[in-house]
This record gives sequence, structure tokens and C-alpha cells, in this order.
Amino acid sequence: MNVVPGKTYLLRLINAGLNTENFFAIANHKLTIVEADAEYTKALHTDKVMLAPGQTLNVLVTADQPISRYSMAVGPYMSARNVPFQNITSVGYFQYLGATPNSISLPAMLPSFNDNLAVKTVMDGLRGLNTSDVPKVIDKNLFVTIGVNVNKCNRKNPKKNCQGTNGGVFAASMNNISFIRPNVSLLEAYYRDKAGYFTDDFPGAPLKFYDFVNGAPNNAPNDTNAMNGTRLFVLEYGTRVQLILQDTGTVSTENHPIHLHGYSFYVVGYGTGNYNPDTANFNLMDPPYMNTIGVPVGGWAAIRFTADNPGVWFMHCHLEIHLSWGLSVAIIVKNGQGPLETLPHPPADYPRC
Repeated sequence: MNVVPGKTYLLRLINAGLNTENFFAIANHKLTIVEADAEYTKALHTDKVMLAPGQTLNVLVTADQPISRYSMAVGPYMSARNVPFQNITSVGYFQYLGATPNSISLPAMLPSFNDNLAVKTVMDGLRGLNTSDVPKVIDKNLFVTIGVNVNKCNRKNPKKNCQGTNGGVFAASMNNISFIRPNVSLLEAYYRDKAGYFTDDFPGAPLKFYDFVNGAPNNAPNDTNAMNGTRLFVLEYGTRVQLILQDTGTVSTENHPIHLHGYSFYVVGYGTGNYNPDTANFNLMDPPYMNTIGVPVGGWAAIRFTADNPGVWFMHCHLEIHLSWGLSVAIIVKNGQGPLETLPHPPADYPRC
């Protein structure tokens, strides 16, 4: 990328990957975050950022250093323990006009692959710019645990199909329910009132509370099984929702990027350890407005939104392998009053099976 000395550039950063979260930095240059997930933020100055799959950040960077070539680098962030990954750095160049082709390239200083503090520091400082409609009164409180499971093997070919811990099968879940995607569209099943494709009994809290981070069951696969089901959660139109997302320590704690379709949400709280409503600090003044939040490794995130977009909306981990294992759920938002609060009909030319 050729740059003119003294000019400021807007970089739109997109993690278009599947299974790796990534740090980004430019050697000797500060980044100023001004937008996250297509929503303006208050300016936040940093020397590196981390993006999960599906996340976007817009940053300003000023070419205010001596004329030379500076590395723009991307490297992995891996918060889970004992998980193989490609520890590879990708490099481009932030090259000043006037730099010679053989100019020495100054390396970008990326955090170590497991630097959880570097991730937390940026999130702690991120503030929203337009936050006049943060829900202050809550109608529905939800508490959802997220994590990985190991199910007992019941396959005909266990050597091939059961390569999880202690001969089990890897799964993933929310509130210990591993989501099974049906063979029809959930939106169509809901719209046409087709029975038998889902149930509306997803629990609004774990069936059992315990020390999710440090006391999670780990005698795989004997006590690490998830239940299976296509279980949805139903919200009335206009419900003001608070959702606590809690990481768990079965198999490993990990930073899980949770994405909600159909909505952006305010990230009003973010912390390490088990969520405790008596000690959690919430920001209701200027929280960032996002559609994907990395629930911190061994920690929790609190989000708020108003359910004003009727339909069936998917909420899932944006690490593709976790999504394939069932770390997801769908939320039904019922119709309100009048055409502007009602799920529209399918288009006339909508393809039919």
C-alpha cells in the first residue's frame, strides 16, 4: 500500500476467515478505531487490534513516520489450550512514497498468540458514539453459557468418527444444548406454522449453576455430554433484552466470537471469571454498538437490545468448527402491531422446493 507522507488513511479491516481470530498492527504507527461492525465509535488510539471471523473495524492511520517501508502484519490469536493452529504471520507493506525498493522494512510488533490482555485492553476502551437508545429498563433477562463438549461415542466406526478427548465426539453448545439444524428453513417453518421442525423451549438460563470457569466438568466423555435439539427462544415484539454470555471451562476456556443475525446490540459489560451481578460493572452511558462480540476467554459479556425486528434470527459462534458442532441457537421475535412491525410475506418469485 503506497502512502503519501503526512496524509491520513481509513483502513476498513475485515476478518473474512473461518476459524482463526487475528491481531493486526502496522510497524511504528498508531491506529485510531472509529467504527466497529459498521457503527461509529468514539476515537480509540491503540497500536494493535484483534478481529474475530466476521468482525470489522475501521481505523485511521497517519503516515507520520520517516520515509520507509513498514510492515502491516496479521497474526493469530488462539486463546484455547492445547489446540493446534497455524502460527503464521501474514505481511503486507505500508510504503511511503519516496522509499526505495530496497528500503529496510521495519517489522510490526504483534502480540503473542495467547495475549488475552491485549484483546481485553482494546475492548475495555471501546465506546460507542451514538448511544441514545441504550435500554435502561429490562423486560427479559437471559443467561447463556457457551462452550465445547465431548459426547460419548455411539458411532459404528469409532476409530474414524470418535477422535475427541478419550475417544469421544466433539460437540459445542449453548446452555448445554447442541443445536441441530433441521432440513427446512426455520423461518419458513415458523411463518407457515409447520409443526415438528423445532420446539420453543430453549432455556433462558442454565439448568444448573456452578463455577463455570474453574469448576467445569472435564472427565470426558463421562460428564461432558451435551443435549441435542432444535430448541428456539421466543421474544415478544418490543422486548428489552439483557443477555449474559458466559464462557465455560469444559475442554478449554476460549474467546468465542458470538454473532447475532438481524440485530446490533450494545455491549454494556465485559469481564473475566464468572458473571456476578453484584460486582459486574456496566456501561450504560456510551457502550459500543456491535453485532459480534468476542466473549472473553474464561469470562463473560453482557449485551442489550430491543427485539424490534420480527422473524427467526440465528445466534452463533463465528468460529466455523464450533458452529458445525452446534454452538448456536435461533431466536423467534414475534410480530408487533401493524405492517411495519410484522414479518413481511415471502416475495412472489421466492423459489419453492
